[in-house]
Amino acid sequence: MNWVATSTLLKKEVMRWRKVWLQTVLSPVVTALLYLAVFGHVLEGRVEVFPGVSYAQFLIPGLLMMSVIQNAFANTSSSLIQAKVMGSVVFVLLPPFSALELFLAYIGAAVLRGMAVGVGVFLVALFYVKVPIENIFVVLAFGLLGSYVMGAMGLLAGIWAEKFDQIASFQSFLIVPLTFLSGVFYSINSLPRFWAEVSRWNPFFYMIDGFRYGFFGQSDQPVVMSFVIMASAALLLTIFCVRLLSAGYKLRDA
Repeated sequence: MNWVATSTLLKKEVMRWRKVWLQTVLSPVVTALLYLAVFGHVLEGRVEVFPGVSYAQFLIPGLLMMSVIQNAFANTSSSLIQAKVMGSVVFVLLPPFSALELFLAYIGAAVLRGMAVGVGVFLVALFYVKVPIENIFVVLAFGLLGSYVMGAMGLLAGIWAEKFDQIASFQSFLIVPLTFLSGVFYSINSLPRFWAEVSRWNPFFYMIDGFRYGFFGQSDQPVVMSFVIMASAALLLTIFCVRLLSAGYKLRDA
């Protein structure tokens, strides 16, 4: 491992989103708070998902994780497609980077952006309602795993796409629907049996459900199962992304 090269590319990727922090950090924080204000106001006192947990409290971990994973995906996908369209991807391919070094740098920047947005949403949401944290290690584990997995998915989308509108389609027709149907605003136990079973095939559900367990000590699925599924997804995506980067798929001729 060439850690100097990896850290240099990581610093470059972090600086890329830090320089436009109003768009990359503040904007998703404001969006999450608008969801909280609207849904929390309308349904507060009318819905109790977990015993002793208000609906506004229930909503915050879901919105927090939704913000984390969407921004982790956006970071890698936008960075790679921008480099391909502008032709600057050659400056990443020419230096003697290994595929693993490239992968770690891009994913590291995605994780940092996702976690930065998550911390911002959480801190501002505390002014709205206090949320208990049952197990901080579970919260951090699922936050890191979720942003890692979505950063890898964003990297795959960036490798595959050739135009900006393909990235937008990927996000609009896959990432956003799977996120909204993963239990951000509701418990899947409140759904009819058929739709509850369908929801269990949604990988985003396990991100949010395990993350929520870290706050309340309650979840729709056993937290160990959610962790194993997320860790397995992270491992498979790592192998797949590294192989594509190693082969130069849709990069060397970009």
